Amino acid sequence: MIYFAPETEQLLTAAGLKPGRMSYFAGRAAPMGAVGPGVVAATFYNFSPTLVARSIPDAWTLASPESLVAARFAAADAALRRMLGEEVVGSLEVAEAAALARRAAESCTVDGRPLAAGHLDLEWPTAPHLVLWHALSILREHRGDGHVAMLLGAGLSGLEALVTYTATGRGFVTPFAMASRGWSQEQWDGAVAGLADRGLLTADGALTDGGDALRGTIEDDTNRLGAGPWDHLGAEGAARLGDIGGVLVRALLAAGCFPDGVFAGTR
Repeated sequence: MIYFAPETEQLLTAAGLKPGRMSYFAGRAAPMGAVGPGVVAATFYNFSPTLVARSIPDAWTLASPESLVAARFAAADAALRRMLGEEVVGSLEVAEAAALARRAAESCTVDGRPLAAGHLDLEWPTAPHLVLWHALSILREHRGDGHVAMLLGAGLSGLEALVTYTATGRGFVTPFAMASRGWSQEQWDGAVAGLADRGLLTADGALTDGGDALRGTIEDDTNRLGAGPWDHLGAEGAARLGDIGGVLVRALLAAGCFPDGVFAGTR
């Protein structure tokens, strides 16, 4: 949600960053400190290193990681209040969900998970809706770090991971995936050709049975690696968090948290 909210760029540029992609790269990487472009490209995984290098490390000369962390929390606060409303933000249900999500997030192990570790090192906010947002950010990065490990194990580069995920029809539409991640048509076509040679895609970029099976295995293994926090929370707690979270997600979707033309199956 935060990456598409206009409040993010507004507040991170107010903190000193240049408009555009710099807010995303520096804002998400800030919990790890003033890392270089190689670290950002490696941990974010499916972005072109050339695209990353247009923003990092220049961002750290314009704003400190600490100031960007604060600006990102402020952006989440403003965006959630705008899309959910003050009554929902201050509700008992949000406070309950925050407590559950924090319990799960604080149980995360961070071995080999740099983004999750960086986020866990941050000081917790006090407002329940921000506790919820921060906890879910930790859980998201925890799962994402594990997903990268599984992609590496499957022999997929960052670009190949993006191409195969787009081919499932469950992720970004191809034009957005290419543009947002900084890959040229030539680079994309080269990845498709290489994956076709490996029997994972057809010549026109559709998943083969083998490619579909590989993506399924990656997702299953990612879920297995990411199960720890949810096991710690327990079935009842996880179900309750899912119930409250589902209501909040539907409200955010109704408020237009994602633009059209980004994800497959949307306009």
